[in-house]
Amino acid sequence: MMRTGLYPGTFDPITLGHIDIIRRAALMVDRLVIGVAINRDKGPLFSLEERVAFIEEECLALSAQTGTEIVAHPFENLLIDCARDVGAQIIVRGLRAVADFEYEFQMVGMNRKLDDSIETVFLMAEAEHQAIASKLVKEIARLGGDVSKFVTGHVNDELRARFGPQIEAARAADLSKV
Repeated sequence: MMRTGLYPGTFDPITLGHIDIIRRAALMVDRLVIGVAINRDKGPLFSLEERVAFIEEECLALSAQTGTEIVAHPFENLLIDCARDVGAQIIVRGLRAVADFEYEFQMVGMNRKLDDSIETVFLMAEAEHQAIASKLVKEIARLGGDVSKFVTGHVNDELRARFGPQIEAARAADLSKV
């Protein structure tokens, strides 16, 4: 029987922390589905199509290295329904800190009530990735900071392209005040 895992998130943008969890999760299953949440409430910086493309590009080498099929799958329904839709036996969740655990613990309880045949597996982020959060990466990039330690080169380039004009305009405005 093929073991399928689902690793859900918004991935806006995908970070080195996400890639670390994907790499490690891929070693546990035959097929890993990266569930890309369509979460209009969060107001993503990157479109769904861009986020899926980032995942596909970043996971190509991981798939070859691990021998695991890794696919991106957009979803907008309940996580447990998405897991059923893709045939996942496990949901993979990454944890960075204790605060993550409290929320995830509640989610597991609810998901088990909805379908107790689907297990949730937690993977702790590697120490060097524990502070990385997409929200913070976007904020640092928006303010002109260097995010190259948190994302791949391609994602870094995309963030700089997205925020570059905004950063230059802000710098020009600051210089005009001097």
